[in-house]
Amino acid sequence: MANVPLPRTSPESQGLCSQAVLDFLDDIAQQELELHSLMILRNGNVIAEGWWSPYAPHLNHSLYSLSKSFTATAIGMAVDEGLLSIDDRVIDYFPEKLPAHLDERWRSLTIKHLLTMTTGHSEDPTNEVLSTPHGDWVRAFFACPLEKEPGSIFVYNTAATYMLSAILQKITGEKLIDYLRPRLFQPLGIANPTWWECPQGISTGGFGLNITTEDIAKFGLLFLNKGKWNGAQLVSAEWVEQASSPQVSNFVDDPASDWQQGYGYQMWMCRHGAYRGDGAFGQYCVVMPEQQAVIAITAGIGEMQPVLTSLWEHILPQFGEVLPEDPELHQRLKERLENLSLPMLPGVWNEAAAAQISGKCYEMEPNDLGLTSLEFAAEDREIRITAYLEGAPIQLRGGFGSYIPQDVATKGSGEAIAWRLGGQGPCLICATWEDDQKLVVLSRFVETPFSRTAILKFAGDELTLELSQNCSFGPTEHPPIKGRLRRS
Repeated sequence: MANVPLPRTSPESQGLCSQAVLDFLDDIAQQELELHSLMILRNGNVIAEGWWSPYAPHLNHSLYSLSKSFTATAIGMAVDEGLLSIDDRVIDYFPEKLPAHLDERWRSLTIKHLLTMTTGHSEDPTNEVLSTPHGDWVRAFFACPLEKEPGSIFVYNTAATYMLSAILQKITGEKLIDYLRPRLFQPLGIANPTWWECPQGISTGGFGLNITTEDIAKFGLLFLNKGKWNGAQLVSAEWVEQASSPQVSNFVDDPASDWQQGYGYQMWMCRHGAYRGDGAFGQYCVVMPEQQAVIAITAGIGEMQPVLTSLWEHILPQFGEVLPEDPELHQRLKERLENLSLPMLPGVWNEAAAAQISGKCYEMEPNDLGLTSLEFAAEDREIRITAYLEGAPIQLRGGFGSYIPQDVATKGSGEAIAWRLGGQGPCLICATWEDDQKLVVLSRFVETPFSRTAILKFAGDELTLELSQNCSFGPTEHPPIKGRLRRS
């Protein structure tokens, strides 16, 4: 099918005042929430869109757990094709991976339990599965005990979504991404999806999909239209209805939480009749059936509820009937959206300070990053840093008053090393001298949620490196690492 671009029009023509979007942007700015992109659709039309520079429309963005909604959709397509049933037992697909002594609870675990995160695990086994030394995640999944009966308890479980991907590959002989390519990605015009794989070559399923913001919006629009796209039924309306309806309760104690409104098939129910797929650090695909609206957002934030709360306050209640055009207000919104940006370092260049460190190498004390040494070179208002991690060099170049684009290692062992630096893939780096002894370097990994700030303090023969990150699964600040000048 042809890739037909989504139509663009004004918010007013679709019943939303441009001021509502401005109010949302003001609220996000006031709360200092780091959004990377925003796209608002109503009635199939894009009515507002913006990217916080240096993020850009053409860039893929790591979806993290928003990937789960795509994996579940693949299962729905396989159900439509008669390849499987959600009532199938999971163990029947992998008899060769089962432990010698199998708890009876495993015999009642079905694909539906994987879809609804009700596997019977009392705690999420994902870390144990992904860190298994033999690299066989399917075998590791079956090695994690089921403390409860499947279907009896909701526990968020990324490993369960991985098992959906593994099942699909087992029955089709295709990786999840390849199965979806002709069935979903190509019809929607998703041109360049990538998906991480486990050591066994299976798409990770529960995370690892990378696509653009508009691709996310198209996926939401497909669900809003009950699985139909350009007249073709890509996934059945019955599946969309089931996936986007509460299949299990996940309420604990907070009725105001959008993570306690029920769970469908890898979809979260929201307040106000909406539902969504979402991923860590602020990746959202919000569908509002009553308003005929879809909102796609990518971000790099630690707490995700405030973004949804702001949508419920400023956007959702403002949808209504067609409004008179307001060219002046719409132009204000357009200019605001076109000029969104994340802060860049001041870019102060200090010739004397740069000369003091250029050509020097500092040996770093033992640290959990595996960082062994740092070498510096400075010329033409540019700082060049070679970071050695476990003997592997990572080249970094920072501009003063501008970003310098580069790629951080993406293949082989360099991939794991790159993540210790804060990210991988396309990276933009800028720098500034705060004084004669303090250099600050900011790295933005623009296909991920992450940015990392390095503060380098020089004092005689000593160097202190302080690292912080905008968001992280763990601490966002790393303990300072000391270094000493290497004498030739």
